[in-house]
Amino acid sequence: MALLSRLHFYLGVFIGPFILLAAVSGTLYVLTPQLENRLYAHLLFTNTPGTPQTLEQQIYAAQRIVGFQTPIIAVRPASGEGHSTRIMFSDPTLKPGENRALFINPVSLDVLGESRVYGTSGILPLRMTISYLHSGTLFGSFGRYYSELAASWLWLAALGGLALRVAHKRKNKNGRPRRHASLGTQLLPLLLFFSATGLTWSQLAGENIAQVRQWLDWRTPALNTALDKTASPVDAHQHHSHHGSDAKTMRNPWPGLFDGILLQAQLNGIEADKLEIRPSLDANHAWTVSEIDRSWPTRINAVAIDPASFKILDRLEFERFPLIAKLIRWGIDAHMGVLFGVVNQLLLALFGVGLCTMIVWGYLMWWRRRPTRVNNVPSLVALWRTLPIGISVSLVIFTAACAVLIPLFGVGLILMLLADSLINRKKR
Repeated sequence: MALLSRLHFYLGVFIGPFILLAAVSGTLYVLTPQLENRLYAHLLFTNTPGTPQTLEQQIYAAQRIVGFQTPIIAVRPASGEGHSTRIMFSDPTLKPGENRALFINPVSLDVLGESRVYGTSGILPLRMTISYLHSGTLFGSFGRYYSELAASWLWLAALGGLALRVAHKRKNKNGRPRRHASLGTQLLPLLLFFSATGLTWSQLAGENIAQVRQWLDWRTPALNTALDKTASPVDAHQHHSHHGSDAKTMRNPWPGLFDGILLQAQLNGIEADKLEIRPSLDANHAWTVSEIDRSWPTRINAVAIDPASFKILDRLEFERFPLIAKLIRWGIDAHMGVLFGVVNQLLLALFGVGLCTMIVWGYLMWWRRRPTRVNNVPSLVALWRTLPIGISVSLVIFTAACAVLIPLFGVGLILMLLADSLINRKKR
């Protein structure tokens, strides 16, 4: 247990701050949907009773503001009475995943205003900033790896902490359990859940996990939008895949097509109130109409429609997804706090506060027990050498496999070994 204890200590010192930042930003993210709705109520909601105008008229109202040549990325019709329609346009000055959105009163055709929006979630600037803080993109292209580093080590910190607590309890049967260890044990299932779901859509490990899923035929079904059957299908439901498109390759469609495309989709099983219509980027691809309701029960069916003939070319039905694909979808949506609504938000907020508290308690425990003089604690490598040969070899193989699948696990381990070596050299 000496090796595990030393590693757990280094995890707290080097990885703990990243986990703490991810926990704080994640908690803020799940607590702010209602605040964002209130802050941007003038864009999101209307109080004009009556029959909505056609999408064609609503799009024309938006185009009179942005210009008729500005490429339309997507249209989200009003999801119900009292809600606005969202017309999203390409803007090359925005970050990947962002679009310029105009909000239209579907009854009066008034332009309520405009804002940047992001991804399938459609979040506005307040939560967009928090999301960038959580993912690390707020700190630039390199910063995005901090949250992946946290997820890469969170599972080992959780399981290692549990093993240390069990060992300590066996050794001191009448000893008082530490608050840090007790809280960590209570949070263990969610710690593992957030580590797994965080890695699923991370940058480096996410690509490897996607490759493994492909080998095991656990892929999420993709909507085929190719009209010529030679283009590749696209995944209509990837959370972070809605990047701004190159305006040079796009043709602005006739706004009247949106009404016909929407009607055809609704006649073919698209029933959710929350919808997104995406015109094709070129003449070789179909339009798509997708359900974007990630709350329970999940409604993310989609259809690909030929804009010339209005023929349904392909469809996705969530009910027909493989179980693994469903579990991944539900896991990501639960991670984001949207699957079970307010209950999901409260659970994640409590978890986030608990995780932050556990980390702070861990630092306080270390500070109170810190050595007052230089001690000769063996290095990680020295402790590894004391293990039986079978265990040491197995540990190396397991660690190498983890480093291949989760690259930042390997990077973090190398940095900890270097730091450990420098610390022990300084002591000598």
